[in-house]
Amino acid sequence: MVCPWWCCYTFDNLLRRLLHNPEAILGPYIHPGSAVIDVGAGTGYFSIPSARLVGPAGHVTAIDIQAKTLEALASRARRRGVSERIKLHLTNSDSLGNHAKADFVIAFWMVHEVPDQRAFLTELYGFLKPEGLFLLAEPIFHVSEKSFLQTIHVAEEIGFTVKEMPKMGLSRSVLFARNENGNDRSIPQGIVTNHPKSQEIKR
Repeated sequence: MVCPWWCCYTFDNLLRRLLHNPEAILGPYIHPGSAVIDVGAGTGYFSIPSARLVGPAGHVTAIDIQAKTLEALASRARRRGVSERIKLHLTNSDSLGNHAKADFVIAFWMVHEVPDQRAFLTELYGFLKPEGLFLLAEPIFHVSEKSFLQTIHVAEEIGFTVKEMPKMGLSRSVLFARNENGNDRSIPQGIVTNHPKSQEIKR
């Protein structure tokens, strides 16, 4: 079930920023000139800070399945002076579309809403540059540890490898890299074990 578009406005507040400071979460992975893809971008909680971090030489692709959230994102990006760095992409349940290779992909608190996680994660794998990173985070109140570990297992079968398990408030999170050799799929110690039919939104 996809979160209704109007709920996205409740996700950007002071309490959320205390739990999930976007700059603190994204800063280690996004640098000036980076290409970033934010999947399930909503109203831009991570897309807009990403646009600030990539600077004038970088760009952010914000993907969402709901047009109204992307319209809100566009308006917020204009007010913050970063709209030229963000490409908005309206997707659907069939495909995320075709995009330039990215240095960093983020899917925050949304993968549990995807019916076919294997197909979804396969698309994300294809979005990454060989040295690219993928940050996946899920809410602990919706996703059990067992379900989260199953998602990691599916990702590893596709070709991702676990790089680290960053700690984030009320979240289960994992940072993946592409596993070019396909032979190192171990979770770090201490962790329990189509055709595109989408379109871009004009700003």
